[in-house]
Amino acid sequence: MSQSLTLAEVESLARDAHAGRTDKSGRPYAEHIAAVAEGVRARGGSEEQIAAGWLHDAVEDHALSLEWLQTAPLHQSVKDIVLALTRGEDEELESYTRRIRATPGALLVKEADLASNTDPARLAALDPATRERLTAKYARTRALLGLTDS
Repeated sequence: MSQSLTLAEVESLARDAHAGRTDKSGRPYAEHIAAVAEGVRARGGSEEQIAAGWLHDAVEDHALSLEWLQTAPLHQSVKDIVLALTRGEDEELESYTRRIRATPGALLVKEADLASNTDPARLAALDPATRERLTAKYARTRALLGLTDS
């Protein structure tokens, strides 16, 4: 690989890959991936981690294929983080969180993802049952990752 995609190229690619998608509250999905990338940047993440923030859901949500990721002109650490954050359909949460903890750079990206997912404005747009279910899921994920509220 001669040259990796720039952050601007990764952002454009991620926005295009998720075009037309919405989150559980009906908002454009691009808002979530932008919030994750910004959250990574704000937490002092590297360019590779920011790129992974843009792409963190792309393979899991089938917006981009695993084959694309494997051959994409990206730094290996970006690929490793995206793969770590790609939860298998029937994968246990414990296995998923162990892989994140074991992959250099992935925990910071997942922390930014969880921060976006638990943003009070995003949660307020959900019906009460969904909000409760997701709040419990995200709290369990944070606990398994060793992330404490500060």
